[in-house]
Amino acid sequence: MRKYRKDYQPSSFLVEQVDLRVELDPTDTVVTAAMQVHRNPEAPAGDGVLVLDGDELELRAVRLDGVALSTERFEADSQSLRIPDVPERFELETEVVIHPDENTKLMGLYTSNEIFCTQCEAEGFRRITYYLDRPDVMARFTTRIEADCAKYPVLLSNGNRVDSGDLPGGRHWVQWEDPFRKPSYLFALVAGDLSCHRGSFRTASGREVALEIWVEPENIDKCEHALASLRAAMKWDEDTYGLEYDLDIYMIVAVNDFNMGAMENKGLNIFNSKYVLAKPSTATDDDYEGIESVVAHEYFHNWTGNRVTCRDWFQLTLKEGLTVFRDQEFSADMTSRAVKRIQDVTRLRTTQFAEDAGPLAHPIRPESYIEMNNFYTATVYEKGAEVVRLYQTLLGKEGFRKGLRRYLETHDGSAVTCDDFREAMAQANGRDLQQLERWYLQAGTPVVRAHGDWDESAREYRLTLSQSQRVFGEQTRPLPLPIPIRVGLLGSDGKDLPGASRTLELTESEQTFTFEGITERPVVSLARGFSAPIRLVVERTPAELAFLMAHDSDSFNRWEAGQDLSKRVLLGLNEDVLAGRPLDLGEDLVRAFRNVLLDPALDGSIKSLTLTLPSEEVLAQELESVDPDALHRARAFATRQLAAALRDEWTAAYRDNARGSDAIEKAEIDRRRIKNRALRYLTSLDESDTTARARARVRGAAGQAAEPGGG
Repeated sequence: MRKYRKDYQPSSFLVEQVDLRVELDPTDTVVTAAMQVHRNPEAPAGDGVLVLDGDELELRAVRLDGVALSTERFEADSQSLRIPDVPERFELETEVVIHPDENTKLMGLYTSNEIFCTQCEAEGFRRITYYLDRPDVMARFTTRIEADCAKYPVLLSNGNRVDSGDLPGGRHWVQWEDPFRKPSYLFALVAGDLSCHRGSFRTASGREVALEIWVEPENIDKCEHALASLRAAMKWDEDTYGLEYDLDIYMIVAVNDFNMGAMENKGLNIFNSKYVLAKPSTATDDDYEGIESVVAHEYFHNWTGNRVTCRDWFQLTLKEGLTVFRDQEFSADMTSRAVKRIQDVTRLRTTQFAEDAGPLAHPIRPESYIEMNNFYTATVYEKGAEVVRLYQTLLGKEGFRKGLRRYLETHDGSAVTCDDFREAMAQANGRDLQQLERWYLQAGTPVVRAHGDWDESAREYRLTLSQSQRVFGEQTRPLPLPIPIRVGLLGSDGKDLPGASRTLELTESEQTFTFEGITERPVVSLARGFSAPIRLVVERTPAELAFLMAHDSDSFNRWEAGQDLSKRVLLGLNEDVLAGRPLDLGEDLVRAFRNVLLDPALDGSIKSLTLTLPSEEVLAQELESVDPDALHRARAFATRQLAAALRDEWTAAYRDNARGSDAIEKAEIDRRRIKNRALRYLTSLDESDTTARARARVRGAAGQAAEPGGG
């Protein structure tokens, strides 16, 4: 049955406290849930019937305020439990049996490789016990886990460990208490034979937090980077937003057979091991950066998703888009901001732009769904993060920080909406942000067209921007969006013209912006840093692209210009191959590459990325008909020509960065990336010295021999 956002109604009942007793057994697990329930004063008066969600549960008993109910007093099946005529306030206790080893849906509680795991987002808790399984019902949980001591020595759940003990028959128990209200989708339980990598973190207020990473024993030597990443994320959130961790312990479980990538359960994150474990002999720099990012993402959910969560699943981007933005900003500060931005935009264009262009296009806050799990999409996550970034672009970093603090302080312990986030940002900054709601309502990628004119006599540069959007079926034409466009004007010396770098706010279908005091024809740099999730259409000559690639002070646009120029050159070479014409690379691309390679202001990571030619897969997307052999010949020719023309520069880049350590530090990662990029170009020449150097590099990476000259 399709559900609609407009039909939302608050729950007729709320739960204050949940006390769970989980008697683990792979075949028959008994779950006893004692809930303190009361009517919701903010909900419309209902029929007095309590309806709890369930899924494939076997009900053994129901007790209301300590009195066992006969079967005539309630209606139950595997999908729901209905109890009429309940009091205003009451305790409800249910006892159910579930079968974890038969749970092939891998939602709720299941077993895999002799480990119990849970996955409750979005609607998995109802597979553990009958409950009001919706995100706007938030309660405090205590969880007592009982299990065979030999098979399951480790018993974990949300919150703090408060007690433990032994039971007859070789069993034992552990009690957990989570003092913070949470929705049921954040409940977690893990039990198994696991090993622990321990650490600690001292918060800004001086509290000592225990850090534990639980893994299968064979993975215990792969945890240190995840632990370091967690500490870095905790410190960054304190420094950047003043957000301190709130429990006495923070746990990560990383197991080989977890069915999801990662899950932010309060105080007990669960990961698939491939996303969090690494060691130097097998992991790359990209692996280490990916681990740092995903560990941070799940940690950041502690505030943006856990302490403040979404009222209903239509608001999913409220927690996911916001937290993706936060992990992007963290990774940018930990690594190379320019490289991170390019990587994020590349992912957006590859996955989310394709969604917007196809039949599955939807707003970041959908209006309806049949199956909620289908909306864990690039649009909700990646485009949602870009919409959150719009607030920071419009308000500045300090304004965004003020707005986020207002949002969290106002709604701590609550389930809220995207509108509440926007309102908090507006109130904290004294801005009218109502038009931003259109980004939540409208699907599709906006197209912004730009045209500029320089009036020499008036010493003015006039930039005209227009926006258009896809019209979906019978829907009304979309309204203009608020689109911030960061702009810079470059003079003939390649430097930004004074006073001409600004953020323009395109709020109408078409607007013209005037820059005064412009004494020469400028080259315009548009949408710097990819300031909005748009498709930008602007006419550029090859000479302009080469100029921007060589001189633009914005690293993203410098890379973008290089990609556009490289595409033009490579597609032209492809036509020449097909026509049997002689191949000529020309000077524009060589000159631009040389300027980037020799620019001391650029770090090695951004140089390596900017000096990477578009792949054959990317080039093929620009062609109606693809001849793979011709495209390969064109790209290989360009690679060899760039290698030959810049042989001295590539050799110097390799030599200057050859010595160093294998440390996972920004400076060393930058060094390795530009060194390897230089070596890739040099080996395309198929000369004995560079080929030998590449072979030695491979042997050194495999631990068989050191590379000549170090590193």
